[in-house]
Amino acid sequence: MKTQFDQDELDRMRSDHDNFKWGFFYFNPKDPGCLVPRKAGTGWSPNFANPYSYLIIISIIIFAILVGNIDKIL
Repeated sequence: MKTQFDQDELDRMRSDHDNFKWGFFYFNPKDPGCLVPRKAGTGWSPNFANPYSYLIIISIIIFAILVGNIDKIL
């Protein structure tokens, strides 16, 4: 059962240093988001506790491989 969090609680979870492995990888099973705003800077970071983030990463890698080899495919 998923718990709904308000935006303030999500911001607190996403800025908590305990939710970052090695200070870089965001890992929070309580956070329902698979992509979350980065702790520093702009952009997005995957929530490695969410299995959908692995699908996104694998999809990006497959896309990059296909685009890099488009001349061999066609």
